[in-house]
Amino acid sequence: METFFWIWLAAAGVFLILELATPTMIFLCFVIGSIFAAIFAQVWPGYYYWQIAIFAVLSSSLIPLTRRFARRISVASPQLSSVDRMLDKVALVTERIDPDLGGKIRFEGELWQARSDRPIEVNTKVKVKSVSGTRVFVEPLD
Repeated sequence: METFFWIWLAAAGVFLILELATPTMIFLCFVIGSIFAAIFAQVWPGYYYWQIAIFAVLSSSLIPLTRRFARRISVASPQLSSVDRMLDKVALVTERIDPDLGGKIRFEGELWQARSDRPIEVNTKVKVKSVSGTRVFVEPLD
């Protein structure tokens, strides 16, 4: 039956659209499996279970291969975003930092709640060591 050929091609089209919408390379495996099932459906139209088997086996066997390929071609973003850009940068204490109560620092014009293991006085330069939510953990510059 020629209908199954078009059903498999339609499925390949849907999987391709999903792959383009979510670039994970998972749906690409289903696209390839659908295309091979469509080719099989065109040559041997009556073997429905074989079409499903070809789709399932080919798609599931390609997933581990595409994961390795995706990891190999992925590169880390060269530009830090969000709070990652604050790590190991210098800030200025604007309100005394107490180990129990905390304090405030100014980093690139923004005020942040700060914590430290030891007391740090106002106008001391500190280095940002970590960020947790809206609080930063700092250490005085040596």
